[in-house]
This record gives sequence, structure tokens and C-alpha cells, in this order.
Amino acid sequence: MSSAHTASDWRTPTVVLICGGLILTLGMGIRHGFGLFLQPMTADLHWGRETFALALAVQNLVWGATQPFAGMLADKHGSGRVVLGGVLLYVLGLALMAHPGAPWTFVLSAGVLIGIGLSGITFSVISGVLGRAYPPEKRSMALGISAAAGSFGQFAMLPLTQTLLSHVGWYGALLALAAVGLLMAPLAAAMVERHARQEHTFAQSAREAMREAMGHRGYVLLTLGFFVCGFQVVFVGVHLPSYLLDKGLPPRVGVTALALIGLFNIVGTYTTGWLGARMPKRYILSFIYFARAVVIALFIWLPLSALSVYAFAVALGLLWLSTVPPTNSIVGQVFGVRYMAMLTGVTFFSHQIGSFLGAWLGGFLFDRLGNYDLVWYLSIALGVVAGLINLPIDEREIKRPAAQRPA
Repeated sequence: MSSAHTASDWRTPTVVLICGGLILTLGMGIRHGFGLFLQPMTADLHWGRETFALALAVQNLVWGATQPFAGMLADKHGSGRVVLGGVLLYVLGLALMAHPGAPWTFVLSAGVLIGIGLSGITFSVISGVLGRAYPPEKRSMALGISAAAGSFGQFAMLPLTQTLLSHVGWYGALLALAAVGLLMAPLAAAMVERHARQEHTFAQSAREAMREAMGHRGYVLLTLGFFVCGFQVVFVGVHLPSYLLDKGLPPRVGVTALALIGLFNIVGTYTTGWLGARMPKRYILSFIYFARAVVIALFIWLPLSALSVYAFAVALGLLWLSTVPPTNSIVGQVFGVRYMAMLTGVTFFSHQIGSFLGAWLGGFLFDRLGNYDLVWYLSIALGVVAGLINLPIDEREIKRPAAQRPA
């Protein structure tokens, strides 16, 4: 056995799953706390909510726009380097967020730097590694567990973020989170793949793979539906704490609500990963989107109390990122795992265009109308549309001409 092979032996699928899960836990956990900074930072800096919301909207858009390229680099040059680069940019962005200066520098740090950083340490790149580490029958489950790890980060890190805000203020909290973010750097070593290139079953360039996917009706529908997921999730994540404060509820209700969403998201993502191996994934996705529309409608129509907020958080948590395992699994199932990071990255870009609009429209319309009502109703309508367009997706593996197979 060669020394190179021996050196890579420790990277078993289980080790890859654990380290990938921890990267998602820290990366997503820190990010999900950004909404808690909206009120203290805008109050201290005398900014409108739209300024802060724009920075987070840009973050989501940049994250999405750079994700296919991060996926392409990971597929071509190895995921370990991409993850490490992502960690360093993320940490730098957090440190610079603590020194906002002017609104444009805040958009640069919280928006651009953290956005690019996130593309290297989140679902598409990690999913690509896991997709290649696990056989098809275990892939949906592995993706479900990794998505659940990202959710656990939201549950575990939000109380830490709130505690830091209470004790050291937003400046100290951001620097402390930057230090926590550095813990992801050594985990990147487990994302190095030695033998990914031997798994090609056909000769195809990245450009050909992209053209093939864009010509597949199911992939296009899947990508359009994922836009809605981004819109709903980021609007709630960024604006729910402020919405509840506006309604007279204490700050702990918003923090507890986001933490509950994270906790029950663990159950939701794990469950859809498990179900994805047993039933058509398009039906799982349609159910999630329809159910979200119902849950949001009940939340804004029923009388508001701490109890109703927690019930909403539990229900929405079950439906939160539970779209990720079936979405990524459909991509791997239809097109194979060779370009999985790139193709799921393009799907994710659509998600992030939705995220941009969810974050920014929330702040924009609040500053003009004095409330979030219109955005809530938009979220309900989009949920119904996404539920409908996921139903006709064809999940069968694509049939490629024999000429594409290597001699």
C-alpha cells in the first residue's frame, strides 16, 4: 500500500461526515445570529433598517453567485482548499463587521467577504464531498445528517450570540465570533479527497454538464422552487426578532424562536433525508412548501403571544432547511456526483436570489410602510407557487448517449 493511500485512510466516510457536519454547525450557526445585530447596530450607528438589511441581502446574493464557482473549484481542485479559503474570508469579514465605519464598508464586510466565505464552507461544497464519499443508497441520509448539523448550529450558537451581545456588546460579540470561526480551519483537512477523479463514469466537461442540466425541465423547476425557500427563510431569520420587538414582545422571545427553529430543523432535515431514500423527493418538497404557506398564514392571522411565536417556530423549524437534502439528492440522482457541487451550487444561487429579496425587501418595505405585512403575504403566495412547480419534476437518472462513455 502506498504512503499516499495510507495517509488518506483516516478520511473515512464517517470522519468526512463528522468534520463536514462541524463546519456546517459553526458556519451556519454564526450566520443565523446576524439578525440579532440589526437593532443594536442600527441604533448605535443611526442607520435605517434598510442599510443593515441591504448588507445581509448582498451577503446572500454574493454567497449564491459565488457558490457555483466554489463548487466548480472544489470539483476540479479539491474541496479542502476551497473550505480553508472560505473559512479565512469568513473570519476576516466578521472581524471587519465590528468596524463598520460607513454603510458601504459594512456592505463590503458583512455582505461581500462573508458571502464569498460562506460559499466555501456550506452545503454545496460539503454536499459534493459527502456525495462522493457515500454510495447512492446512503447519500440522501448523509446529506440529511449534514443539513441537520447546520441546523444544530443555529440552535447552539444563537444563545451564545445573544449572551455575547448582552455582555460585551455588538463589537465584542463580532470579534468573539470571528475567533470561534477559526475553529473551522483545521476541519478542512478532512475535506481533502484523494480519489474523487477515479469515480468518473463518463467524459464530460463542466460546461457540458451545465448545459445538460439547464436543458432538463426538472432541474429548472427545482431551481425555481428553491428561490422561494431562500426568500422565506432569510426574511424570517433576519426580520423575525425585530418584528416581535415591534409587537411589544421581549428580546428573549425572538432569540428563543430562532433557536427553536434551529432545534426542530434538526428533526426536519434528518427526516427528509431519511424519507428521500423511501419516496419521491418531489412530493416531499411540495409538501414542505405548501405547509410553510399554511404555517405563516396561521402565524399572522392568529393572536400574537409568546406561545403562538414558539408554536410557529416549532412548525417552521420542521420545514426550515428540510428542503436541502431532497433538493441536493435529486441533483445527484439525476446527473450523478461528478459535478454535484457545481450543479447544486447553481440551484443554490436561485435560493440566494430569493434570500436577497427576503432580507432587503423586509427592510425596504418596513422603512416605507412601517410594518412587515406585505412581505408576510408575499411569503404565503410564493409557498403555494413553489408547492405546485415541484410536483412535475422527473427524478429519473438522465440517459446519456453511449458516445459519452470512455473507451
